[in-house]
Amino acid sequence: MPELPEVETTRQGILPHIKDQTVTVVQIRQSKLRWPITENMVQLISGKKLNNVGRRGKYLILEFDHGSAFIHLGMSGSIRILGVDAVVDKHDHFDICFSNGKLLRYNDPRRFGAFLWAGEIPFEHKLLAKLGVEPLGNEFDADMLFKASRNRKVAIKQFIMNSHIVVGIGNIYANEALFQAGIHPSRQACRISLKRYQRLVDVIKKVLNEAIEQGGTTLKDFNQVDGKPGYFAQSLNVYGRAGQACLQCTRRLAEIRQSGRTTVFCMHCQT
Repeated sequence: MPELPEVETTRQGILPHIKDQTVTVVQIRQSKLRWPITENMVQLISGKKLNNVGRRGKYLILEFDHGSAFIHLGMSGSIRILGVDAVVDKHDHFDICFSNGKLLRYNDPRRFGAFLWAGEIPFEHKLLAKLGVEPLGNEFDADMLFKASRNRKVAIKQFIMNSHIVVGIGNIYANEALFQAGIHPSRQACRISLKRYQRLVDVIKKVLNEAIEQGGTTLKDFNQVDGKPGYFAQSLNVYGRAGQACLQCTRRLAEIRQSGRTTVFCMHCQT
């Protein structure tokens, strides 16, 4: 699944092409995604100028004067900026065409994404209202995470991946952040000190920012808006490296399953 850096990379990639452009045509080929595309979406945004593309967690927010729509990439979704004469592929589910001759195309083999109208106050939509703080924002700090963790016996990896606490820290970057912070992924959240949370917060911000700068993680289901893969995967310390040597101590990295997700870590470096 595309994670926060992939979504932010997508946002930055499409923004210069469609910001301040007017929607001329909306073509929906497949409306049955994870949730049905808002029934009157064509009427809602046709002829309207797109003011900006924002992001909340893993949601892209299309901002118009009269309200906002949002897109979620789901498990395998991707967005491309193309010319209006681009050939349509099998899983191209909708296009938004703009007055400058560009179109935004959404492709999703698994159809687990979303394209919904959020109204005038998008963050009050039921899918956005209960999201936690942004990990790259000022609200996300050690004090906040420490206070939220008290009496929470859940494993720290599940804790930082809980979108009601902090949004957008997916499996890959949780693995990487915990490794760099030296924290065992199974340690209970309530048993981590404020000092260690400070280190973890700093590392999470660093890992996410590095991934955004390098174009997101190379996943088999993700490419950037220009069709090129991201490059952060070349810098991964633990994810996908189970059984290989730890880059810090050379011992073999271990692998476990947590809530159905793969966790790779070093039993020596992470405590």
